This record gives sequence, structure tokens and C-alpha cells, in this order.
Amino acid sequence: MESRSIEVQGHKIQLAEAGAGDPVLYLHGFADLHSASTEMFPFHEKLAENFRLIAPAHPACAGSEEREDIDSIDDFVFHYIELLDVLGLDRFHLVGNCVGGWIAAEIAIRYPDKLRSLTLIGAPGLFVQGQSIADLFWVAQPEDGVYYNDLRSFLFSDAKSEIGNALYPDGRGEVDEELMRYKMFRFASRIGFTPPYFHDRKLIKRLSRYRGPALIVQGENDRFVPRAHAEAYAAGFASSRLEIIPNCGHSVVAERPEETAAAVGGFLKS
Repeated sequence: MESRSIEVQGHKIQLAEAGAGDPVLYLHGFADLHSASTEMFPFHEKLAENFRLIAPAHPACAGSEEREDIDSIDDFVFHYIELLDVLGLDRFHLVGNCVGGWIAAEIAIRYPDKLRSLTLIGAPGLFVQGQSIADLFWVAQPEDGVYYNDLRSFLFSDAKSEIGNALYPDGRGEVDEELMRYKMFRFASRIGFTPPYFHDRKLIKRLSRYRGPALIVQGENDRFVPRAHAEAYAAGFASSRLEIIPNCGHSVVAERPEETAAAVGGFLKS
């Protein structure tokens, strides 16, 4: 993995890159590179075996500077279009995980001609009646100042998950690690802190604007984003398929990297 900084509209953005081939722009989520780890996961490394993986850190996350002029989902879409201009990417595969999937969907409906394909992994963003996104902000602070059991139960298959405890450990961790996780929640609050959380009421009726190939990936036991949202994404796109990853929670890229990479990589190759 190579890490470098680029400037977008006068703001520094951290960029992780690996591999060679057709470009894949990867937008991260909570239990992910840039939010809970400084290194790529086996999932990212597997994709980079066949593609040029480009993974920017969202504004205010990891080494990216915060942008005070960004406070809506539209602002984040334009931020990434400006980043693409800097990178010189005209056509690319777009993969979004978790909240990064929401941003990816918003990009796809606005700039469909730029995408070779769209992959959404555990993506929020839709308003589905009676199927609200879980209140992740409520559990962002550790219980008794120490325990992240509730947060891990939202993001992983089990609060005792090994990878969950590695990415969101109880107690006080290293300052840099704690700050990285805090930055991710601060970023998310800019677009998701309106009940029901992490949604754009208009998005579901606009999905048909993207007519290219789409893959929707969801963990079987996702407690953060209800499966009804994945099904609504799959139904809303003209050419899509839904892939359920068994025996895992929301963070499939962390919990089931091999299976998830196989599903996504196979789709991109096709």
C-alpha cells in the first residue's frame, strides 16, 4: 500500500493506493481503512491483486483535513467529483462500504456516465418505512467510559467478535487510534445526524437514474442497516443483484474478507 496526500480545493486529502489495472474508487465505512485502521484489510489487498485500488479518506478522517464548507450529502458528492478531477479519473468502478456506500449511491445517480460499475456494501442512505437505520451515535461513546459492547454488536456479528475487539477495543487505546475513530464519527455526524439516521428521503426514487451494473452486498446479521435497505437498493437499480454474506454482521469487509472480496472481485471482472 502506498499513502500520499493530494490537494482538493485547497484541502489536503489522504489517499491510499495499491495494485494496477482498471481503477476502483473505494469509499470507506466505520470498521475500515481510514476509520479504524491505518492499514488495508485482506479484503482491500485481494481487490488490489487485479485492480488499481484508490481509497481516499473522507474529509476530517485519518490524514484528510476537515472542510467546514461541507455539511450535506450534496457537498460530499461534489467533493468527490472535485477529487476525481484532480486524479484525472473519467471512468472507474465505484465501491462504497457502509456510509461510503451511501455517498457512492449519491454519486451514481448524479454522474452515471462516469461509472463502469457500482458496488454498495452494507449501504445506508435510503428511507424505508418501518425499517430505520440503527442509532449508531447513541453507542459511539463507550459504556461506563470503557466498554464498546453495544457499538460492536451494531457493527459486527457479535460484541465478542475477534476482529471487532481489535478495531474497537474496550478501554483507552493509543491516542492516534482513538483520534482516528473519533474523526470518523465526527465526519458521519455531518451527514447522518438527523433521525431516522443516515438517510436521504429523495434518494430511493432517484435510483433508476443509474442504469449500469450494480452489486448490493449485505451481511446476513446486519444490525446497523436492515436488509430491507439492501433489497430496496437492488430493486431500485435497473441492472443489479443482491449478495448476502452469511454468518457475519454489518462489517463484511472486516469479518468475511475472502468471501466479500470474491463476490466484489468477480462482479468487477464480469
